Amino acid sequence: MAGMGPAPKPAAERRRRNATHATTRLPAGGRTGDPPRWPLLEDIATMAERDAAQRTADELELQLLEPELTGRARSAAQRKLDATQTRVNILSAQLDAARTVEAELWAELWATPQAAAWERLGWTREVAQYVRWKVKAEQGDLEAAKEARQLADRLGLNPLAMLRLRWEVAEDEVSEQRATRQRPVSARQRLKVVDSDGLAGG
Repeated sequence: MAGMGPAPKPAAERRRRNATHATTRLPAGGRTGDPPRWPLLEDIATMAERDAAQRTADELELQLLEPELTGRARSAAQRKLDATQTRVNILSAQLDAARTVEAELWAELWATPQAAAWERLGWTREVAQYVRWKVKAEQGDLEAAKEARQLADRLGLNPLAMLRLRWEVAEDEVSEQRATRQRPVSARQRLKVVDSDGLAGG
C-alpha cells in the first residue's frame, strides 16, 4: 500500500544500533609453542650494496698494484680504497647483527598474547616485515622506523592499537587466585578473626 514504507525485516535480521562489537580475548600467558618458520628472504638490498662496494674495493686494489700510479693519484686511490673497505665492513657487520637480532625479536614476538591472534589470522609475513623494519630502525634508519611504527599499529603492539582491533588480554584467573591465597593477612584482619571467635565462644 502506498505510503506504508518497506516491510519490516524479520526479527533474526534486525540489528540493534547500540550493539557492541565482539572483543577478542588474548591469553595472558602469551602464545605457546615454537615460532613459525621465518618467511622472508635475506636482506637483498643490503647484500647487493655490500657486494658492489666489495667489487669497487677489489678494483681499487688492482689499481694500486700498477707502478704507473704515483703521487696524488695514488694517494686518492688509497683514500678511496680505505673508505670503500670501511663501507664493506659496516654493511657486513649490519647483516650479521640483523640476522641475530631478527631471530631474537621473532621468537619474543611469537610468545606474546597478540601472537595468538596473528596465528589465527595468518599474519606470519606481516610480523616478519615488522621485525625487519624494526631491526633496521634500531640501526638508525629513520625511514625504517616510520614503517615499523605503522606495522606496530596494524599488529596491535601498543594499547591504542589493541583497542582499535578490539583485542584485550584475558585476566590470568589462576595467577590471581594464587596471589590471593598468598596475600599476607593484616593485623586488623587477624584481630577481626579473634574477636569473632571470642564472640562465638561467649
